[in-house]
Amino acid sequence: MVPPGGTAHIAGGPDQPDSGPMRVFRGPGGDRERRVVPVPGAAARTPGAVRALLGCLPGLAAAAALALCASGVERAATTHEGQAAADRYAAPRPPIVPRSRWLGDAARAQPPPRYDDKVLAVFIHHTDTPNGYDCADVPAILRGVYTGQTGARDWDDIGYNFVVDRCGTIYEGRAGGIDRPVTGAHTQGFNHRTTGIAALGTFTAGVPVPDALTDAIAALAAWKLGRGDTDPRGKASLVSSNGLSRYAAGSTATLPAVAGHDEGYQTSCPGAALTARLPHIRDVAARLQGRPG
Repeated sequence: MVPPGGTAHIAGGPDQPDSGPMRVFRGPGGDRERRVVPVPGAAARTPGAVRALLGCLPGLAAAAALALCASGVERAATTHEGQAAADRYAAPRPPIVPRSRWLGDAARAQPPPRYDDKVLAVFIHHTDTPNGYDCADVPAILRGVYTGQTGARDWDDIGYNFVVDRCGTIYEGRAGGIDRPVTGAHTQGFNHRTTGIAALGTFTAGVPVPDALTDAIAALAAWKLGRGDTDPRGKASLVSSNGLSRYAAGSTATLPAVAGHDEGYQTSCPGAALTARLPHIRDVAARLQGRPG
């Protein structure tokens, strides 16, 4: 776990639709002709009532209306196809314990949360805390992690977006909304467009990693990445916001969509034992998204 890097911003934005001038046809004498500009396939996609109305309009006005209607149909079809692709690999949201349940009155005053426009990757961490805990004691343990990060380290909030215990229970970490792309403070240089998932415990070489833990991480990754149609087994292009990461500030890094903390920062986190389970986590997440192979 390292201090956050970069500045607050809303990354990216919606693409602007293409547009262009409508062509005006003129006859030999320079007078404007009333020609209907054919739009391939538009008639088949235009409702009958609209076609009847177009028949009552002057030629050029009818052409404009038909072109606009066809353009709207094309944009709607493109949007629908893109949404269908995302929906096809959307995974269900796993059960998540809200921070109000474990934090309670221990919450400190803090600035408003920051958001990105999407989540392209998740970074996996371990909290580097003892492993032999009773899962019933996790809320108290999380309050200790929160107090350490907001007190001793003087951070504005817990850095991880989510924390998963060895029994497979997922807890909301950083404030801002479980369903929203909250900008975390978990991976130096790569807090934007990512989600930080921390495994509660220490998972260095030789330490057993519970299946319930990895299955919950996979379910959370599948849900978060599926909303943006990202294959957990694939790669993501991320821009470093801080030169203290493994990449110079402003440079683009191609990293695994489900990455260990050490992929973006010089650290041993999430521990050799948990790192060895990342391929399995990616495969399980992809299956939960319904992806082939």
